[in-house]
Amino acid sequence: MKIRQVIKVDTEEWSQMRTALWPDTKDGHRAEIEEYFAGTSIDIEKAYVAELEDDIIGFLELNIRNFAEGSRKRNVPYVEAWYIKPKYQNQGYGRHLMRQAEQWAVSLGYSELASDTTIDNGKSIAMHKRLGFMETERVVCFLKSLKNRGV
Repeated sequence: MKIRQVIKVDTEEWSQMRTALWPDTKDGHRAEIEEYFAGTSIDIEKAYVAELEDDIIGFLELNIRNFAEGSRKRNVPYVEAWYIKPKYQNQGYGRHLMRQAEQWAVSLGYSELASDTTIDNGKSIAMHKRLGFMETERVVCFLKSLKNRGV
């Protein structure tokens, strides 16, 4: 198994895995992927894929956020996406991707790595804890659009 940085030729498989992780998309995540390759993404600073015998089996996306729950640091490396195809799960490949994320963060001088998952994703919560993440809090977030409200 090999972990490497995402390259443009990976676009189709990366898009498919993102859609498996986040199915509600109109363009197969193409806009976000193109922004990443153009260097204009505000969501993805670095992306890696896990490759097994020339097949891409998973990916991990990282960003630097200006805030992470539980951290007192001003900027924190953040795991924005972490995915392994179902038939390759529970074999240690996700752990290798996370180790790459840790190495990336340390290489930039950071001492923490943050992540999140949905409140009902017990499998992800358990995996994060097995990899040494500490749960810091549980929240339900809200956003209200104020467009066209005459406010």
